[in-house]
Amino acid sequence: MNRLKELRKAKGLTQKQVGNDLSIPQNTYSNYERGDRKPPLVVLKILADYFDVSVDYLIGHEKTPNHVE
Repeated sequence: MNRLKELRKAKGLTQKQVGNDLSIPQNTYSNYERGDRKPPLVVLKILADYFDVSVDYLIGHEKTPNHVE
């Protein structure tokens, strides 16, 4: 999921920081970014909230990040 990487880098965070913030192992988060593993829906929601975007944006159904109000 390239969008995860873009969002993380835009915030100036490392994979380890995101993993720690969300209680996700860094290796698991790295797999999500590379697309080697797909996050379950509950984790997608957590990631969307964390990066302040919609789940649809994360999965590529929207071209621009619709910020969550």
